[in-house]
Amino acid sequence: AKIPVVEKPDTEHRTLQKILPCDKTGHQREHKTKTTTMAAVVSARIFCYRTPSLSSSTRSNKLLFLLPLLIHPTSSFVTKASPSRSFTHTARRSSAMTVSTEDPYLYLEDVESPESLSFATSANEKCLAALGDPSKTDTYKRVLAALESDERIPHVTMLGYDQGDMLLYNFWRDGKNPKGLWRKTTLSSYQSPQTQWTTVLDLDALAKSEDISWVWKGFIPLPRSLDPMSGEEENETSGRVTRVLLQLSRGGADATYLREFDLITESFVDHESDEAGFALPEGKTRARWKSRDLLLIGADVGEDAMTTSGYPRTVREWRRGTKVEEAPIVFQVEKTDVSCSQYLSDERHREAGGMYEVQCRSISFYNSTYFVKKEPSDEFVKLAVALNTEVSFFGKWMILLVKADWEANDNGSERTFKTGSLLYVDSQSFLDFSKAKDSGSEEAVKEAAAKLDYNILFEPTTTTSYAGYSSTKNYLILYMLDDVKEKLQFFKLGEGGGEFIHVGGDDEGKIRSASARGVDSKTNDLFWFTTSSYTQPSTLYLADATKSNDSNGGGKGDDYVLSELKSLPHMFDSSNLEVKQLFATSKDGTRVPYFMISKKGLVLDGTTPTLLYGYGGFEISLGPHYIATAGISWLERGGVYVEANIRGGGEYGPQWHQSALKENRNKSYQDFIAVAQHLISSNVCTPQKLACRGGSNGGLLTGNMLVQAPDLFGAIHIAVPLLDMKRYHKLLAGASWMAEYGDPDTEDWEKFLQNYSPYHNIDSTREKYPATLLTTSTRDDRVHPAHARKMVKKLWDLGEGKEWPVYYYENIEGGHGGAADSKQEAFMTSLAYDFMWRALTCSLTSKS
Repeated sequence: AKIPVVEKPDTEHRTLQKILPCDKTGHQREHKTKTTTMAAVVSARIFCYRTPSLSSSTRSNKLLFLLPLLIHPTSSFVTKASPSRSFTHTARRSSAMTVSTEDPYLYLEDVESPESLSFATSANEKCLAALGDPSKTDTYKRVLAALESDERIPHVTMLGYDQGDMLLYNFWRDGKNPKGLWRKTTLSSYQSPQTQWTTVLDLDALAKSEDISWVWKGFIPLPRSLDPMSGEEENETSGRVTRVLLQLSRGGADATYLREFDLITESFVDHESDEAGFALPEGKTRARWKSRDLLLIGADVGEDAMTTSGYPRTVREWRRGTKVEEAPIVFQVEKTDVSCSQYLSDERHREAGGMYEVQCRSISFYNSTYFVKKEPSDEFVKLAVALNTEVSFFGKWMILLVKADWEANDNGSERTFKTGSLLYVDSQSFLDFSKAKDSGSEEAVKEAAAKLDYNILFEPTTTTSYAGYSSTKNYLILYMLDDVKEKLQFFKLGEGGGEFIHVGGDDEGKIRSASARGVDSKTNDLFWFTTSSYTQPSTLYLADATKSNDSNGGGKGDDYVLSELKSLPHMFDSSNLEVKQLFATSKDGTRVPYFMISKKGLVLDGTTPTLLYGYGGFEISLGPHYIATAGISWLERGGVYVEANIRGGGEYGPQWHQSALKENRNKSYQDFIAVAQHLISSNVCTPQKLACRGGSNGGLLTGNMLVQAPDLFGAIHIAVPLLDMKRYHKLLAGASWMAEYGDPDTEDWEKFLQNYSPYHNIDSTREKYPATLLTTSTRDDRVHPAHARKMVKKLWDLGEGKEWPVYYYENIEGGHGGAADSKQEAFMTSLAYDFMWRALTCSLTSKS
């Protein structure tokens, strides 16, 4: 499950690394809005895994910057300390920890105080005493078997060549390696039934030797084009990535340790050695390579180094062998901004492409200012785009995702571009236009505007929206949604790097998830193609974008597929299941889609236990994906599983999201309630047979269901939630989400925020609330665990002597995802699903 990062939930246009209360993680050039990792495949999907954004693969990881931060602002910086030896931990506290008579539970915001940990420990014991130990159940055993199955698809990243064969890297967890192995193979071996793997790094062994519970968070490769040691100059299929920056988390937190790793020697580069490896202690660090010996780094390295949202507000050029504190600051933003970043977008491998250096100032979760230059000697130019526009590059083209109507007098053309449109324009022409606008000279603007020629790749309709793009060397693969059904379209770069040509794609949307990821976009047009649906497991293919020409827009199949590489076996029996897309009508008349998975020929008598899942925030779309954990834990028992595509998400583009911001947040909740009522009026279930579940921003959703519509549900699961909307902006990454929710320190609180703050809307006069389980993680450094802690304590105190069955479990590790390894994930998944099933089938005690 995921939660936003400004860490929005997940954007692979790593221009800004935002973190949402939904989880978003992606690699630098992947613009697609959803991930295809096994975690997403078999996850309980408590959080949102997708986000709409641009990037080289524009199914980006934009979520990294949004909601309840995925990354935590409170981390200690240890000067000259080796990540492998000296580790300092600073307990995360609220930025305003003063005692207040208005909130008697404020002490629970001190994350690791004896009082807080005692509360968590006692609550956990109480929960397991009432609900039982999940690790003893059949659900746990089957979920764990699925999570650790050797038959999972080992998704790979290509990091160069070895004697002409591609080198592929994969991170793998299983029962023998719960923390995981980073390993490698070759394409020829990967294509064989029995892939031969070589271990590069054993994370379990590292954790044991350093006595730290390491959790893998990914890596940042040194691009071959920036590395004179890569060997790429000899032959484009002989170079390889020689260095990476590993990101390791303690216990699963968003904050990570940064450590340079040598892929030739397969060992860490000691920062105290002659090579002076790059290393930084725990923090919400942003890093990009500028050369083999130079990093663009944003880190907590002194006073005012971080924004009020807890992200870097400066970028430094850190040269190997020097102190990061002494590295010159090359970019700085306001302390009240969300974050800043700087990176290189190297397009020299494409015809007519150049090297672009980009600075991005994230003013809010959605509004950013870009500064770009093409040559090292050039000055940065402020791009003349609207603040909420997303920017990326392909060859000589600048690609623009318009998030609000872009008027003709602003864009220099004679037309207005609609919200949700995807455009491209010659980058040099647009830089000249931007420079002219910045100069204030009307004559210069008129002259530059005359040279602009905008082209439209996608323009939305009432039912269609853009969902991201992926890329190969010469092709853009666009993802579109049509009533939440996915379509792929292929565009080829024109001769000499000219305008894109539409060459093929789907005529109709499909109820499936499809992900395309370039194998090596520097040298070829091959891509990894993964598909799945609610009932069909993931299958991984090797595909060739040049074959998309054969599709001719006929929708006759995936003609670009070369061969099937791997497939996930069925993890649950779906032979008698069917998927339907249905629509409910919200309070204001809006049509709200939802997907329902149930047994074929379901008898509509209201007796079927039904689980309704939702998210509704940060422009994150929900859609078809293989739901192994829900299949095992819910569908095989005979239950109905439902996902609601409510406003606040991105299913119908930016407008669908923007229609539920701030004072209109209630529309998300009205949509969710409408779906619940539609299920009940259709006799799928009764309120006593209906459960709802959500995490992060979805936890705010289900928290509001508890206080706004308690009579609609028989059970509610609220995971890693935001609940105290009066103080959310003072807790961890919360300040970065004010563009989504509003500012509690202004009139926003009285006008609307207090109305959807579950913590402040518990009805003490009620005699009964539905059975409710709240879960979180001590190590969640995005959404503060105090949201769940305080809510539970308040419910327990106000509900004394009443029928308020409220249960609470706080995992000590796990970060915002709620679990640090497969056993913890299986434990938390089983706890939640078994709780909801028992509550709906009257096998749960009525009191906590």
